[in-house]
Amino acid sequence: MKTNKKKPVLKKSPTALSLSAKKKPPVKSPKKTPFYIIGMGGSAGGLEAFGQFFTNMPIDSGMAFVLVSHLDPTQKGMMPELLQRFTRMQVFQVKDGMEVCPNCVYVIPPNRDMSILHGTLQLLETSSPRGLRLPIDFFFRHLAEDQEERAVGVILSGMGTDGTLGIKAIREKLGMVMVEDPASAKFDGMPRSAIDTGIVDYIGPVKELPAKLLDYAKHPSATLKQKPIAEEKQTNAIQKITVLLRDQTGHDFSFYKKNTLVRRIERRMCVHKITNIDVYIRYLRENPQEIELLFKELLIGVTNFFRDHEAFEALKENALLQILKDRARGNVLRIWVPGCSTGEEAYSIAIILLECMAKVKQRGVCKIQVFATDIDKDAIDKARQGVYASNIAADVSPERLQRFFIKEGNGYRLKKEIREMVIFAPQNVIMDPPFTKLDLVSCRNVLIYMTAELQKKLLPLLHYALNPGGLLFLGVSETIGSLTDLFSTVDNKWRIYRRKESASARMGMFELPVSPLFHGEDQPQHAPKARKSIETTISDTAQQVLSEHFTPPAVIINEKGDIVYISGRTGKYLEPAAGKTNINIFAMAREGLRSELEVAIRRAIAQKKTITMKDLMVKTNGNHQAMDLTVKPFSESEGMKGLLMVVFGDVGAPSKRAASGKAKTGSASRQGKMYKELEKELAFTRERLQTTVEEMETSREELKSSNEELQSTNEELQSTNEELTTSKEELQSMNEELVTVNTELQTKIDELAGANNDMQNLLNNVEIATIFLDDDLNVRRFTPQTTKILNLIPSDVGRPISHIVSNLKYEALLDDIKAVLQTLVFKDAQVQTKDGRWYLMRIMPYRTLDNIIGGVVATFTEITGVKRLEASLRESEVIQEACRFAESIVETIREPLLIMDAELRVVSANRSFYRTFHVSPEETKNSLLYELGNRQWDIPALRRLLEDILPKNNQINDYKIEHDFPEIGRRVMLLNAQQIIREGAGIQMILLAIEDITEHNKRR
Repeated sequence: MKTNKKKPVLKKSPTALSLSAKKKPPVKSPKKTPFYIIGMGGSAGGLEAFGQFFTNMPIDSGMAFVLVSHLDPTQKGMMPELLQRFTRMQVFQVKDGMEVCPNCVYVIPPNRDMSILHGTLQLLETSSPRGLRLPIDFFFRHLAEDQEERAVGVILSGMGTDGTLGIKAIREKLGMVMVEDPASAKFDGMPRSAIDTGIVDYIGPVKELPAKLLDYAKHPSATLKQKPIAEEKQTNAIQKITVLLRDQTGHDFSFYKKNTLVRRIERRMCVHKITNIDVYIRYLRENPQEIELLFKELLIGVTNFFRDHEAFEALKENALLQILKDRARGNVLRIWVPGCSTGEEAYSIAIILLECMAKVKQRGVCKIQVFATDIDKDAIDKARQGVYASNIAADVSPERLQRFFIKEGNGYRLKKEIREMVIFAPQNVIMDPPFTKLDLVSCRNVLIYMTAELQKKLLPLLHYALNPGGLLFLGVSETIGSLTDLFSTVDNKWRIYRRKESASARMGMFELPVSPLFHGEDQPQHAPKARKSIETTISDTAQQVLSEHFTPPAVIINEKGDIVYISGRTGKYLEPAAGKTNINIFAMAREGLRSELEVAIRRAIAQKKTITMKDLMVKTNGNHQAMDLTVKPFSESEGMKGLLMVVFGDVGAPSKRAASGKAKTGSASRQGKMYKELEKELAFTRERLQTTVEEMETSREELKSSNEELQSTNEELQSTNEELTTSKEELQSMNEELVTVNTELQTKIDELAGANNDMQNLLNNVEIATIFLDDDLNVRRFTPQTTKILNLIPSDVGRPISHIVSNLKYEALLDDIKAVLQTLVFKDAQVQTKDGRWYLMRIMPYRTLDNIIGGVVATFTEITGVKRLEASLRESEVIQEACRFAESIVETIREPLLIMDAELRVVSANRSFYRTFHVSPEETKNSLLYELGNRQWDIPALRRLLEDILPKNNQINDYKIEHDFPEIGRRVMLLNAQQIIREGAGIQMILLAIEDITEHNKRR
């Protein structure tokens, strides 16, 4: 690709590349060579991707790069300095009005939107710095409009869907789209959203994109001078390609504009780096998938919600509101949207219809059916889902988003009431039969891709499909052309037309498309029958009027003078004009009749009555024929309105003019006749002049009135403009204040969010059941632990506490809450649940920071463990008291007593034991029985009996032993022993009672 000779280059050392030095934008050569402008969009992770891209991009590519990223509006932009490290091209932060030059990089500044006009970058203030902004979409759309096929869109790493709508606009203008591979992107939100559109040309790692871009720029079609499809080969090559498309897809593109086909085919060739059309045809035959891609390319399925917003507003205000006001109850309002693509336009019309119904208060009065069709089945399937990316917020107002859409993940889904209004179906508007009895046909941006011949066939088809008075809604680049007999203009700027009901419109010859499903005799016959019926009606009506009023030759014309019916021989008065066929009566009128015919027809139209002119002289084959002319407007039939009947009546035989030029002077009769003809012609001329003067005077008055109205309107607009300017300044000031307030509120929100998180974590971690009630004792919020006490579920928020079932064995809960709210004195109570748990209930007034009572708060702290401990302590005290009582009794008993554990270790003994066997408490407690007092109790038989007590639950009753005790001598002892259990601990022990019966035995 050729570039300017004076392209910007760096003349200093690499150190001079730093942006800290003052750089001047490069000066462009006066002779501008077209070059590509690359729009690059990135968000999170975009800096790293930009760096990889420019590391692999040479400095002399001949292309310009404009970077749009999501930047913090409150921070100074550092992107140019950071990017300069990766490239030797000059990197500029864009200034307003900066001209784009090749081999340079331009970076959008923070807190600005950017557009481009004639290669010059324009900066715009953002309306909402912290709101939803789509700067990439905004720039890409303007880039597509300004540069068309020289625009390239590159989507790199980023979150969200920004850029998706922009690349659609670039593709619509024959630009090229590249996207970073989501697998290599740091954040894949933006790349995936772009790829989902199905219109991306290249997908790959960011380091490979520069090479692809250079190959694309070097293709012959890139220079605008070289074309891969030579003119002489175009017709034959295009026919071959359309045959391949028809064979695989079933759709015939031969009716598409040749230029559109060529440009789209060249674009696909450029993508594949193919320079010869024959090679591309062979490539199509070998790769059926490429045929599908070319098919998608030709469909140009680029659309969005409320495209040309003002056009939809005009349709709403100037047409739909009146239709709904006039619609009778129970009638069906039918709309057809051919070429609907992915459904945005069809849903847009459904939305404004609902808005119109709400405005005229006709909701439910009539049923709405919107038929949306397209030949792309994939687009129809997507349209049926009604799911769109979040970037539709750029085209749909927040009010409509809230009313008609549901937020779903990262996008929006249309509500069910909208989706059910629209019926989607695949259809070829050229080959398949149309919908009929329609009130509106929205055929926007469809006709512009079709040939003029096809448009002339399609528009009568749409006229046929509409109801009388139905509306036709076209794109801003489309018109009805010369078919003004079919439609009248409602809004010329936004291309809104209304069906005409004139007979000439009914006679419009068109061929109804026939579905491929029909063959032979099954083809529809209604169109020829309809035309035959219309022609018969005109013929019968004309014959009836002629038979009632006239017998001479006549013709029926419309208000423009076009002949629609001829009766009798009119050759003496009308003759075909030389050149292209023209059946207009003014062009066919013979000499002497044209001016009078024009006057008579104008009078008949204006006065709406029959006009007759007598004694006219018409030149016929060298003779002059005297005749009468009658023009009669039709009023007998509703279908004949707008037509006129012109009747020619002969007055006498034609008079022969002298063939030779010798005048016979002195002939008074001939001179008198000549004077009479001249006077008559002068009278007609005066009359015609007078009519012209009157019409000019009327037009002058109308123009004067219109001028006065325009002056008044201009003054009103100036006043309105001044008010708007004032309002704009006020809004700007208010916006700055709102930004400040918004920042403060955001800080407060962050603090409140932190405090709320702290409170939530505190309440959850302390495991205290808490419930908050408002002034009306309705539940405001509660902690999860509260559900153990009160049968609460999340949906109970807002319900009265009296409706909630309690698990407490406490009937005074509601009364206590009411008492606290009335007296503002807290209430403490210990309450028990039905499952035996105990809680400390505390009810306190809910006080705000302003010391305002806003309800009550009740807390329930579980004290089941405390209650059990209290019971245990009380039981222990009782046991201790009993033990002290028992010990007092034991101490008073004279016989020795011992308590031992399972190992025969002494736990306790009474004073009698210590006195009798001369042992101390210290050496006795925790000692084995058979080790006490120098092993004086080491009696094997006794030991065996004691060891069997606990395992076998045995007892020793009055067991007598005689044993030598070292301290007291030989004694006879009577022993009793049994098992005892220690209360509370459940420990088994042995109680041994010893009675000295030595003296008793001696007495015996």
